[in-house]
Amino acid sequence: MDIHEAIELQDCPYCGGAGLLEEDNGWYVICVDCGSQTATIDYRTPEERPEAAQKAAHLWNIGKVLRSSVGD
Repeated sequence: MDIHEAIELQDCPYCGGAGLLEEDNGWYVICVDCGSQTATIDYRTPEERPEAAQKAAHLWNIGKVLRSSVGD
């Protein structure tokens, strides 16, 4: 099963936009509307990859998100 299909993301805690699970030297979730995102969750082995994706999604879903522009 594809990781993207197995993980459910809530709407952005800042703007209500859709979250997108991305992989670039680790997993993170980014809002397609405002650009807010989670921290990147690294993994070392292929076995750790799904767990890292789940951790990034969990951060997003509980609102642990970095705003893209300070002061907005």
